[in-house]
Amino acid sequence: MLVVVTEAVPPRLRGRLAIWLLEVRAGVYVGDVNRRVREMIWEQVNALVEDGNVVMAWSSRHESGFEFQTCGKNRRVPVDYEGLRLVRFAPDPEAEW
Repeated sequence: MLVVVTEAVPPRLRGRLAIWLLEVRAGVYVGDVNRRVREMIWEQVNALVEDGNVVMAWSSRHESGFEFQTCGKNRRVPVDYEGLRLVRFAPDPEAEW
């Protein structure tokens, strides 16, 4: 199982993702592809993301049962913690303290 969530990406990237995956909600794509196709999709994401951001998650035999990677600017930053991949929030640069 593969899930791709996009935010503020160009229409051509959304169209490219729709070739291999089903868009179940605006910007949310799901499908069942092999590793080779998943890696090819990720190359397309990196090439076409521009100012948007994308997260891709897929089933794996990892301890959590899935893995993920991100592309583009987002406050959610993946971190490795004792072998687990978690997400932390970066400070909001526009917040007034």
